Amino acid sequence: QVQLVESGGGLVQAGGSLRLSCAASGRTFSSYAMGWFRQAPGKEREFVAAITWNGGRTLYADSVKGRFTISRDNAKNTVYLQMNSLKPEDTAVYYCAARHSLVVTTTHTWYDYWGQGTQVTVSS
Repeated sequence: QVQLVESGGGLVQAGGSLRLSCAASGRTFSSYAMGWFRQAPGKEREFVAAITWNGGRTLYADSVKGRFTISRDNAKNTVYLQMNSLKPEDTAVYYCAARHSLVVTTTHTWYDYWGQGTQVTVSS
């Protein structure tokens, strides 16, 4: 069992930056691939970024490539999402997810555990 708690969301102007954190419970964090997803009102949940257990591979949605960076610190049981050059269309609830696998995926149904989400609002 893994529990995930996101933090770092908030209100920011377009062009600004935010850093999301996701703290995981449990001693086997390093055996999980981690992902970030987001969901805007009236829209389906969409993939943002993912990282393998050791950080050796990362995946990004085309819409955030070059602006967002996913990273992890296994010693702190934490995964991060650094978001730069934010746009109003990045406004959404951001969710952290964990998958007990060596393989990352963009498919949200393949993740085993989810956090409660943190709101990110980008004003124009």
